[in-house]
Amino acid sequence: MAQIFKKNVNLLVFKLLAGKVLGAGLIALSVWYYFSPRFIEVGYQPKQPVAYSHKLHAGDLGINCVYCHTNVEKGAHAGVPPTQTCMNCHKMIATKSEKLASVRASWSEDIPLKWAKVHDLPDFVYFNHSVHVKAQVGCQSCHGNIAAMEVVTKSEPLSMRWCLDCHRNPGPNLRPASEIFNTNYNPPNKAEIGKAILAEKKLNPPENCTACHH
Repeated sequence: MAQIFKKNVNLLVFKLLAGKVLGAGLIALSVWYYFSPRFIEVGYQPKQPVAYSHKLHAGDLGINCVYCHTNVEKGAHAGVPPTQTCMNCHKMIATKSEKLASVRASWSEDIPLKWAKVHDLPDFVYFNHSVHVKAQVGCQSCHGNIAAMEVVTKSEPLSMRWCLDCHRNPGPNLRPASEIFNTNYNPPNKAEIGKAILAEKKLNPPENCTACHH
């Protein structure tokens, strides 16, 4: 009996099956990665190279966010402070503290500290800090009351629905320019203040896909 299918059909079937397996694997990997705690879980709290207390520095000492996150008003990324920023103070303060051993080592060896991102968006999402600061959205809206955190914890989901809720009704998250970096800002008439700022600035946050997905 003559052979119905050519031998190369076996290779074609194998390629099709391998492609399906690879595709399923990529989908599973994407789901695992982009739905992992660092992207969606409120309460995410990665281990950092230094036990840095925002409560002490931003809360008790009142150091402004911009002192460390220098790019937040002018760039897409807020910026992670270099070791130089830490050493501006710690050349003279707590110079023998064991908690700061890795900071001193980073400084002397000229090797940057590897801080773990807490508020880390997927690679396919574009977010510009400076745009939101100029619109007078307070840091607290996205990051929570950082000045009260001993260890920085993700306090909001940063999901697409969560972002769209704000774009559709930004008023409650707007505040006077002088209060943008005040993580304790909570006046009794906050809603009215936000509504007035929204009207004054004539803000119209985009809801189209390309605003965040370039």
